[in-house]
Amino acid sequence: MAVFDVLKQIALKDKKRLVFPEGTDERVLTAVDRLTADGIIDAIVLGKEDDIQALAQKLNLKLDNVEIIDPATYADFDNLAADLYELRKNKSTLEEVKQTLKDVSYFGTMLVYKGLADGMVSGAVHSTADTVRPALQIVKTAAGMHRVSGSFVMERGDEKYIFADAAINIDPDAATLAEIGYQSAQSAKMVGLEPKVAFLSFSTKGSAKGDMIDKVVEATKIFKENYPDIPADGELQFDAAFVPSVGQRKAPGSEVAGHANVFVFPELQSGNIGYKLAQRLGNFTAVGPILQGLAKPINDLSRGASSQDVYDLGILTAAQAVFKD
Repeated sequence: MAVFDVLKQIALKDKKRLVFPEGTDERVLTAVDRLTADGIIDAIVLGKEDDIQALAQKLNLKLDNVEIIDPATYADFDNLAADLYELRKNKSTLEEVKQTLKDVSYFGTMLVYKGLADGMVSGAVHSTADTVRPALQIVKTAAGMHRVSGSFVMERGDEKYIFADAAINIDPDAATLAEIGYQSAQSAKMVGLEPKVAFLSFSTKGSAKGDMIDKVVEATKIFKENYPDIPADGELQFDAAFVPSVGQRKAPGSEVAGHANVFVFPELQSGNIGYKLAQRLGNFTAVGPILQGLAKPINDLSRGASSQDVYDLGILTAAQAVFKD
């Protein structure tokens, strides 16, 4: 079953309420209209109501089951600001907090924090930093997690794999790599995979030496200690992780080598290159990035995203919200 078919089935089990801060963007509003018309989510869009309604009329959208909120005129703004002030105490004055809350990224994140929305989709207009920074300051990481990472589901026909981190952590240490492995295993489960986690390197089981390899070996050790029920192995070269005959030869006795479906890259550079190679040369579809490790689902679009991308990320975010329950 295709990734988005799986995610849609999950989302439809328990309709969630998502907030879209960029309510005056045509791509976003069109996707929100589709998502609500298809019964997948209830939606909140942020912006001036007159502007949003005018855009909806121009695009011939109904906006059924869509709540429009203008942060500047929100009836409960002061209470929301007081809550944000408590979170930011000793870092910002109340007046500074009120100014910050007028930013739709912060306002939307506060709605998620307060449970007024189950998740958020942003980034069609705003940068990744504009989306991730409020999430880290307000929603923060899930219990037991210390970092956020970004994975991609790589899909081609019936094949599905998870590549991480390909979006967030530039040069993760061993403990961070172990967390990325766990977070990615949860994403794998969400899309119907039984995770087998490979920690990748340019070495397999001591075939080369160096600090970069030591980091991957240590990450594998930490992962196995913390998550013994999830099959994992490393350090493995990609061919040893992916090709059964190579895995058997290079890492005999490994339950992961040659059969991995979750690939943890040693740093962002190789992860980003790797997923784009698979996408462009291998004709895989790259679904993501999926932000992993947050206490509540918040996901980031590319500013070059299409309306279809917004629609798809809405489904993914709703599925994350259901999966976390």
